[in-house]
Amino acid sequence: MSNINEEICSYITKEWLLPWINEGKSQSSFAAKHNIDESTVRKIKGRKEYRIPVETLHKICEARDLKLSDFFNIARL
Repeated sequence: MSNINEEICSYITKEWLLPWINEGKSQSSFAAKHNIDESTVRKIKGRKEYRIPVETLHKICEARDLKLSDFFNIARL
């Protein structure tokens, strides 16, 4: 059985956060742009499992003009 929290965090990290950082932008600017705390970004990309709240995922998706259902479709979860 897959770990949905791990898959969500992995997708956000690989597809959105790392490209953001590779463009020379900061982790704190990612947090600000996506209406979350920087500590949440650290938890999402951290090695320890993070149980991402639906509210946090919703904020991130909202900042990207995505519905939650669209997120699950593009992330193939």
